[in-house]
Amino acid sequence: MGEHLKIACGVFGAINLKKQSVFPYIYWGLRAQNHRGHQSHGFLTFLNGEFYIHRSLDLVPKIRASAIHEWFGRLPGHVGIGNVRYTTSGKTDEKSLIEGTQPVTASKSGLKLAISFNGNVVNTVQLKKEISEDFPGFSYGSDADLICHKLLINLTKGKNLEEAVKTCMEEIEGAFSVTGITKDGRFFAFKDPYGIRPLCAGHSADKDIYAFSSETVGLDINGFYRDFEVEPGEFVTVSENGFSRVKLAKDRKAFCAFEFAYFARPDSFFDDKHVYEIREEFGRNLVRENPEVVKDADMVISMPETGDDAAFGVHEESGLRWERATRRHRYVTERAFILLERERYATIDKKINILASKVKGKKVIVVDDSIVRGDTTRVTIEKLRRMGAKKVYMFVTFPRIIGPCFYGIDMATYGQLIGAKHAPDEIAKIIGADAVCYQSIDGLVRATGFRKDELCLGCITGEYPTPLAQRIADEMRKRFLEGYEETGRLYEISEIFDKC
Repeated sequence: MGEHLKIACGVFGAINLKKQSVFPYIYWGLRAQNHRGHQSHGFLTFLNGEFYIHRSLDLVPKIRASAIHEWFGRLPGHVGIGNVRYTTSGKTDEKSLIEGTQPVTASKSGLKLAISFNGNVVNTVQLKKEISEDFPGFSYGSDADLICHKLLINLTKGKNLEEAVKTCMEEIEGAFSVTGITKDGRFFAFKDPYGIRPLCAGHSADKDIYAFSSETVGLDINGFYRDFEVEPGEFVTVSENGFSRVKLAKDRKAFCAFEFAYFARPDSFFDDKHVYEIREEFGRNLVRENPEVVKDADMVISMPETGDDAAFGVHEESGLRWERATRRHRYVTERAFILLERERYATIDKKINILASKVKGKKVIVVDDSIVRGDTTRVTIEKLRRMGAKKVYMFVTFPRIIGPCFYGIDMATYGQLIGAKHAPDEIAKIIGADAVCYQSIDGLVRATGFRKDELCLGCITGEYPTPLAQRIADEMRKRFLEGYEETGRLYEISEIFDKC
């Protein structure tokens, strides 16, 4: 179940060329992508040189019919961007969460800019110092602030928007998929040179509305057609003639492999496949790679909902019955990572309902998307044992995670990763399973349809696509093995950054 992992954000932006209100499209685009960020949400629209902003904590709210006109009045304009966020940088107290809510704005010398961002910046320490020279007292709420201010600094130095974006691509290391609006209402989007995080573009049937969305489901809910995935290092603008695309930076594509296993909605579409189809193939791969376990098992169950599609693949390939004996309690929404240890256990135990009569006396294959810390998996296996399961085999679609992520997933230290310290057989003993079977890296790559060199696999191979991330990972791995106690996200520790 991704063990309550957090991804940085989901973005959506749109322009209505007929100059009619764009807010409803942004609202629904974010509702469709709320899975990408639960902590906060924000809307920003543009009208006659002014930005109108609404930002708040928690999920995107339901809007009552009686309040619709109020929302339209609060957020007028034909261009807008929105964001749903989790924190993978900065502080997580309530004040900091509010300050870090996106979209963000920056202004200087008569220029003004707004952006919504998904990803994570690696060279934050360096950028904070640089930005503080132009903006004394610069207040850092999130990495979006870094990108917004860096863009604005480039513009104040006489660069046009395209040149300003190009400089950002050259001088900011990390993952960034960005939508933005200038003071004159120019609507744009761009991706980092590796294209680590998703961002697609589409239009309405009448071609009056053009939009950018982290996932295709944001387009689908609005009835828009998907045109293309924004390429790595690509800068896209919208005019009366539709999309205008230009490649500003070239490097190898390194799309996040974890999007396929956990984060993306199953009905989202990447390149030429729906995510659920890829997850089904993950399940088939696990059967092919572990024939002896399959031969010994009686049935398959899954950890809902990200394990469901892979479980169907296991069922199809093996012929074992997929017993729908696990169900999520949909309205038990407490996040285990903010609770005390004893509360964490109780909350995890309450989130999933397992039907005891279906597993008693059975040798069970449990299909899950990943094992990060091991907490959720251990609690689930204990529950299965209490209910009389004879054996419990874990089939895990994402290969063993051995290193931190620098690009927008909040697993930023070695110490929190059970796979960084233990081999699969040791992990099985720790969590109480009879065996832990991870999908192979080669199997995962084949199922995605991408080439291996087109994916970011840093957290499962230790090989990162960007140079500073690699140096920090290598330095911290060495310290971790020597017993160094990690005190926070690796890319936010000045001492480590300066050394690397």
